[in-house]
Amino acid sequence: MSMEISETRPRGRPQGYDDVEALDAAMRLFWSHGFEAASVDLLCREMNMPRASLYQRFGDKQGLFLAAIEHYAETRVSKVTRELEAANLGAAFAGYFNAVALLATEDARARGCLVSCVLADAAGTNLRFRAELATRFDRMETRLTERLLLAQQQGELAAETDAAALAAVLSAVARGIMLRARAGASREELQAVARTAAALLPQSPLAA
Repeated sequence: MSMEISETRPRGRPQGYDDVEALDAAMRLFWSHGFEAASVDLLCREMNMPRASLYQRFGDKQGLFLAAIEHYAETRVSKVTRELEAANLGAAFAGYFNAVALLATEDARARGCLVSCVLADAAGTNLRFRAELATRFDRMETRLTERLLLAQQQGELAAETDAAALAAVLSAVARGIMLRARAGASREELQAVARTAAALLPQSPLAA
């Protein structure tokens, strides 16, 4: 069911925009242009939304950007982390890193990652964005840590491995793939990095 933006209008006048479609358009614009270059006028045009409605719905441009980040997490990042549900540790991280490389290169106009590229670039001295960036990084590292701890419980990962530290390293590699994509690296180059990253996991002797 589509969720339309609530706005007071004369009876019978159509809204002309859908909340999910509007957020997707904003997400793509921020992703391709960056936060600063995505002007409110350009956002309104891409979202098919009047300026007054944008401010009513999202508060300001920053609020819209954060809503677009959440939309990105729900519709794009979730597909990446879903790969971690594979039963085998090697398959889980091979799928995860390959999904990272695919997401980073699936749209030639919006390469890299909305979080690790665009949000990180916009954070600077903006405390609101810096807090959001930290939250997004923490969530990803927590998800990776959970998968590594499960692998330890199942005897696939060496018991002495610091799961949280390894998750931070693997997350950093994923962000590096995104940044290389933003700089123009090809999908093939990034998939080679993805395969190497997945192969670095220290296996338990019981799993060898």
